[in-house]
Amino acid sequence: MRDLATEFEAERRRLLAVANRMLGSRSEAEDAVQETWLRYSAALAAPAARAEIRDLSAWLTTTCARICLDVLRSARVRREAYPGQWLPELVVSPLDAKPPTDGYAPDPAERAVRSDQVGTAIRVMLERLAPEQRVALVLHDVFAVPFAGIADVLGTTEAAARQLASRARRAVTAPDAPRHTADPAEQRRVLQAFVAATESGELDQLLRVLAPDVILLGDSGGHFPAARRPVVGADAVGRFTLGLFGRAGRYGQRVTSRPVLVDGVLGLQMETVHSDGRPIRLVVAFAVHEGRITGVFNQLNPEKLGDVPPLGDDDRWPPRL
Repeated sequence: MRDLATEFEAERRRLLAVANRMLGSRSEAEDAVQETWLRYSAALAAPAARAEIRDLSAWLTTTCARICLDVLRSARVRREAYPGQWLPELVVSPLDAKPPTDGYAPDPAERAVRSDQVGTAIRVMLERLAPEQRVALVLHDVFAVPFAGIADVLGTTEAAARQLASRARRAVTAPDAPRHTADPAEQRRVLQAFVAATESGELDQLLRVLAPDVILLGDSGGHFPAARRPVVGADAVGRFTLGLFGRAGRYGQRVTSRPVLVDGVLGLQMETVHSDGRPIRLVVAFAVHEGRITGVFNQLNPEKLGDVPPLGDDDRWPPRL
């Protein structure tokens, strides 16, 4: 049993990356990996059974993927009843926790582990997909699982698995999908312009920072007022953004903030007070393409921000970018 545990622990980090990319929830990913361990320890406790497994990494990935597929199918029903828009749990890290220059480590296994550090936009687009499409795309495009293995996970043919991944790929790269291609320097320049425009209160200045087809999503989990549908278009997003900051000013609320990495991309962590006196914690993720913001993702559901450390006395608005 000790040997099984050692083998599994060597794979745990990669399995967490697989599950987190599929499910968009750290807690659900951890549960899926724990269930993978239970199935692994039960199925392969006998030495003869373990000896039959030639590629343990592939066996564990297949098992974890099947568990995630079941979770996705049930989550699809739950999210239909979710109050308002749904965003994944964002991975927030300090600004000095910079990834390698290309966003990935050079080792293929480590690259897979870091695959959840590619920006919030792609994680949001994955939510558009049917569970089977999402599993096929993540396993093939992110973790390089052959289509034969994906077909085994999905209980379908290799040709059908290939088609599912192809359709998923078209969906996440559709013309209306927010694109993120900016390097860290461009992210900083654009975010500085965004903060300056919101500070000015001038819509025309903010419109110069927003892409014409920019989309804004907000997830409050029903705890705070938030747009129940996506806000689309530069004018609508600009007015919505200025309205948020304007309300804070009218109520005399103190806004504090700090720049952070959100899913590996420059973003903002903010704190303020709702008009009814309740504290609000907010993490804002951005997608940036060709010098403009294509996506704004506001996570203010306190149930999804439990692991985000509070701001300190030195944090302020506007943030030091």
